[in-house]
Amino acid sequence: MKIKSLLSTLTVGVATAFSFATPLSCQAVETTTAASGQSVPDVFYMKNITPDNIVKVYEALGRKAEGKKVAVKISTGESNKSNHLDTALISKFVRHIDGHFVECNTAYHGNRNTTEAHLATAKQHGFTDRAGIDILDAEGEMELPVAGGKHLKKDIVGKNMADYDFMVVLSHFKGHQMGGFGGALKNISIGLGSSAGKTWIHSGGKTANVDSIWGNTAEQSVFIESMADAAKAITDYYGDRILYINVANRLSVDCDCNGNPAAPEMGDLGVLASLDPVALDRACVDLVMNSDDPGKEHLIERINSRLGTLILSHGEELGIGSQTYNLITLEE
Repeated sequence: MKIKSLLSTLTVGVATAFSFATPLSCQAVETTTAASGQSVPDVFYMKNITPDNIVKVYEALGRKAEGKKVAVKISTGESNKSNHLDTALISKFVRHIDGHFVECNTAYHGNRNTTEAHLATAKQHGFTDRAGIDILDAEGEMELPVAGGKHLKKDIVGKNMADYDFMVVLSHFKGHQMGGFGGALKNISIGLGSSAGKTWIHSGGKTANVDSIWGNTAEQSVFIESMADAAKAITDYYGDRILYINVANRLSVDCDCNGNPAAPEMGDLGVLASLDPVALDRACVDLVMNSDDPGKEHLIERINSRLGTLILSHGEELGIGSQTYNLITLEE
């Protein structure tokens, strides 16, 4: 497979760096060069979002998803109006790796807060027909330690996660009504949290009681940092048995957990993959910033108003990954 640098978007070997305290600008992106000798993660990119290109960015990573059971973490979407990934788009890749869709129940009333309702929604959206789906917290939970966590000392995930030898994190990159944006880091934190685990993160470690979630929500910065804390537990648990793919399409300012999301106001950006979730999400944010699509202003406002990039800076502090990266485009 031939590889060339994506000079039209970012220069290979150049890092983008923003502080969450400084709102993202609709103007030019500031850049800094990686320190000499520093290992810089690669982020692979293809502009055209197709089933074949999802397979191609995966293969470029050089890490094979293998083992007796390979999990593919997705969002099943709250309703038929949600902008979740279409199974027709991702099923070829899932078959290619012999993967199995996995999800966890939500912590709010809706179409996915119980296993029965979640399975019905997943079936309606085509996931059960493509590869089957495992609701990881259907039969209980398990706790994982958070090394160096700022707010959380443990993460609460679905018990069935222990059944999988490898985790592929297949995320729909988009905005989010509470987190600013959702990508790989949100998918392994809130996304892999059980119902109680989601409550634990939203409350900044105050409670795991789902019935009391909305009376114990943490202040915004604590919530965002708690997501990074939870992501740290997942990356430590899987080590080199995990990889990340973001599909940046249908870029609504609202998440797939929203059953009635705002319509996308900017065009699709592409499909990206990395072994580093911080670098991957940072690259997606930077693609938004560098877009000449005027609709990006709405997504940028959503990210800024929710302190969205704090998950990147805190994730980097925790050692999850790097905001310095090489962005590489693959030939079509």
